[in-house]
Amino acid sequence: MPRLTPPREADKLAPRFREIPIPAKPADRFEALYPYLLLTLCMVIWSGNWVLGRAVRDDVPPVALTFARWAISALCLAPLAIPRLKGKGAILKRHAGLIAALGFLGVGFFQVAVYTGLRFTGAINAVLMNSVAPMFIIAIAWLIDGDRVTPRQFLGMLISFAGIVVIVTRGEFEQLLHLHFNIGDLIIFFAMPAWGFYCVLLRRVPKSLDTLGLLFAVNIAGLAMIAPAAAVEVLFFQAPRWTLFNLGTVLYIGVFASFLAYICWNRGVELVGANRAGFTTHLLPAFTTLLAVIFLGEELHPYHIVGIAVVLFGVYLATSARRKAVAIAVD
Repeated sequence: MPRLTPPREADKLAPRFREIPIPAKPADRFEALYPYLLLTLCMVIWSGNWVLGRAVRDDVPPVALTFARWAISALCLAPLAIPRLKGKGAILKRHAGLIAALGFLGVGFFQVAVYTGLRFTGAINAVLMNSVAPMFIIAIAWLIDGDRVTPRQFLGMLISFAGIVVIVTRGEFEQLLHLHFNIGDLIIFFAMPAWGFYCVLLRRVPKSLDTLGLLFAVNIAGLAMIAPAAAVEVLFFQAPRWTLFNLGTVLYIGVFASFLAYICWNRGVELVGANRAGFTTHLLPAFTTLLAVIFLGEELHPYHIVGIAVVLFGVYLATSARRKAVAIAVD
């Protein structure tokens, strides 16, 4: 008869467990990184939108610029999106209210407000106003969906915002005392809640509507709302002045800032949620600075490098997830 092992001996022979992090596979690593690549590309494109929107402020009024960009976007989307929407009339009708809300918030009101604000304020103030967007997204996600921000995310947001302050003040923080806020700043500031609601409502879109189909539906809804205001603006206030530069600007904003960038943004929000996607908007001033250096011939200073590095670190801290740990037996 085999001898039974005493309990103490069995305990000694039992494997001991400890948690060790398992390195992600290359495919898993890319899958985790993919949404942030989309969101980063979106920020690069949108930084050009802010610069050009300011450049044509005297020639192309805000509603006309908004209508033109989304008309171009609709033309780009139509051949890709219409086949995807066939047979989905019942879904579109059931979610018509949601699509209309997204069209009003993200396509109509927000864009018109931003271009209106850029007529009255400078780039530094506009960037500061836009940098509060993540805070509004967090607050609205908490109010509507009960989402909570983690200490790590909050710290990352503060660090990235500090990097923005370094850039816009040129490393001289006393310049904050000399910033003057006007009606344009207030318009852009109060447009940010609309963007927050747009981002949070995106998660309510049914999975049966893919990114292209959704964007086209939202695009058309927004155009329908903008059209009457655009007609009133042209007839009673100001008609656009179409120079070659202005046409090129509208073409860029329509194809890149509306068609491509919104595809990247909507898909990124769908994959990582409004909270994490919102933190990437702090990349806007960093990319705007780089574009000014490359295309406008502005000099790159040490405070640019420091500020951009701080922004990137803050965004990384707020959006990166810790690696998963698993328990393994060790002898």
